[in-house]
Amino acid sequence: MTTQTTPRLPFEIWALIAGSFAVAVGYGVVAPVLPQLASSFGVSITAASAIVSAFAAMRLVFAPAAGWFVNKWGERPTYTIGLLIVAASTGACAIAATYGQLLVLRAAGGIGSTMFSIAATGLLIRLAPVKMRGRISSYNAASFLLGGLLGPVLGGVVAGFGLRAPFVFYFGMLLIAAALVGIALRRSTTLPSRRDRADQPVAPARLWDAIRHSQYRSALLSFFAFGWGSFGVRVATIPLFLTVGLGADAAAAGWALATYAAGNAIFIFPSGRWADSLGRKPLLLIGYAVGGAGFAIVPFADSVVTVCIAMAVAGVGSAFIGPAQQATIADVVGKRPGGQVVATSQMVMDLGAVIGPIIVGLIVDLSGFGLAFGITAGIMALVAILWVFTKDSRVLQPPDTGALPTATQ
Repeated sequence: MTTQTTPRLPFEIWALIAGSFAVAVGYGVVAPVLPQLASSFGVSITAASAIVSAFAAMRLVFAPAAGWFVNKWGERPTYTIGLLIVAASTGACAIAATYGQLLVLRAAGGIGSTMFSIAATGLLIRLAPVKMRGRISSYNAASFLLGGLLGPVLGGVVAGFGLRAPFVFYFGMLLIAAALVGIALRRSTTLPSRRDRADQPVAPARLWDAIRHSQYRSALLSFFAFGWGSFGVRVATIPLFLTVGLGADAAAAGWALATYAAGNAIFIFPSGRWADSLGRKPLLLIGYAVGGAGFAIVPFADSVVTVCIAMAVAGVGSAFIGPAQQATIADVVGKRPGGQVVATSQMVMDLGAVIGPIIVGLIVDLSGFGLAFGITAGIMALVAILWVFTKDSRVLQPPDTGALPTATQ
């Protein structure tokens, strides 16, 4: 009788997960005080909000170049350089003397952010055992979630030393993450060295080859919908619905976002296992159906409690989506450098996160919250339907080189 053993995770993956946690904690410390620091220069609310948008916009614009850097230099140097760029810009934000300086420095941080996030995703894809791609994606997502929950709590303490103190704290966390992951990757025997890459070059996965596969095309639409709903509308529009639509206080928005995180946290680990055992398609189908239902409930809510329940449902949906979505990209890329393929998926998610709140905000102004949340739920439902007609990406089993299959699936 043979027993099936679970492959051990390479230590490089644990280092990347720890690095993700450190980055998320630092970001959570800085995020609440960033608009306040901008406002301290005497600018308008719109200008203060632009600080946040500048970071997201630079992530979006620089994503194709970051993908090129990954293919050209490799994931390791791109990851380290990206983290150090964010660290330098964050540290400089702590001593910014004008609003203009703060805006430019924060935008520069967006460039580094997209570099290290694309490189980190590429590293996880290349290092993850094929049968553990879903689980590893869930571990990484959980590290971001835990860091994001802990960060604002620490931020309240750190901000007691002044509005600039959180930036110094984040600067330190980024240096720790860069050192931790840099040392781990330097010791790696799994990843090819620079000399190996020069002696035995492996062609990167090409974007056009990936687009030929229906799984990747469906994944791109999935990432857009995920960015629109989970990263855009949830953060920007739910708080407005609570305060403007229901007349709740500012604390209600925190409760709604917390229940979303709770729903996500409960299912994030089992969803990774299910993505590996049951397949990516069932998890994505269920996730978008459940997530869409959560957003569809919101306009009918007449109390903060009902909104919190709806957000918990949406959080459960996001837990099903995240690991399966990331594993789908890993199935397409395989073991090859996949900078452009990964960058494109991140870019469309950032695009959804940027334009989602803007379009939904216009709809709210013209027709109210009902239609706005209805459209968001409809987009997620359409993605669920799309996955009904898409084959599971596990049929794409490239060889160890990561070469994409030649037949269009």
